[in-house]
Amino acid sequence: MGNSFSAEDKMIVIIFTVAFLLLVMGIALLFFFFLSRRKIIEKELEKKSLEINHQKEMIQSIIITQEKERKRIAQDLHDDISSKLNVINLNANLLKDGELSTEEYITVNNSILDATDKTLESARKIAHNLLPPILDKFGLKAALEELVDSFNNSKKINIQYDLEYPKKYLKPNNELHVFRIVQELINNSLRHGKAQNTNLNIDVEQNIFSLNYFDDGIGFNLEEIKHKKGIGMKNIESRVALLQGNLSVKSAINQGFSIKITI
Repeated sequence: MGNSFSAEDKMIVIIFTVAFLLLVMGIALLFFFFLSRRKIIEKELEKKSLEINHQKEMIQSIIITQEKERKRIAQDLHDDISSKLNVINLNANLLKDGELSTEEYITVNNSILDATDKTLESARKIAHNLLPPILDKFGLKAALEELVDSFNNSKKINIQYDLEYPKKYLKPNNELHVFRIVQELINNSLRHGKAQNTNLNIDVEQNIFSLNYFDDGIGFNLEEIKHKKGIGMKNIESRVALLQGNLSVKSAINQGFSIKITI
């Protein structure tokens, strides 16, 4: 007799042992599940946080760009419009007084006509910068051709281009974004890249809009630019994001700059 276990007792011990081990394993699995789930949630939150911060940067970039545009327009209105209207006003008052000789009258009248012509030209220039009329009337391809030709005629830079763009492929507002992107790219090549030659290619294949642009400028270090992007590059990124597109940039010191944008 003594302390020996019966077969039935041993079976009960085994069953309880197995049940206990299963319980421990279940608790361990639940622990690892919640731990891994927590890590997934933390990564998702981190990703969302990065997306929110990126959106904030884009919004901030758009606001800065808009304020810069408003300041420039206000300056143009003050310098090119207000000053000329003041000249017209002063000369008109001289005519109103009526105490001018025939020669003085002709001189004042010519001055008014000259100031009026210059004011109209300035107004057209400001309106063109806000929204190029050719873009509204004839679409993106014609507007880009006019833009590129105006830079080529300035002799400051040589731009080769090939624009295989179906008319009205993008919505009018999106065409304006693309126009501003190209405008910004060329200005950056001139001001910062010190480029002499650039190349612009646009085509649409299998419902994918592609814009390829490169210049032979001084280039820059990509790792450095990631941490301190200028307003121009941020503006381009913001517009590409608004277009729900993708972009890739390549550059190196003294090796030019290239960018590919797909929509």
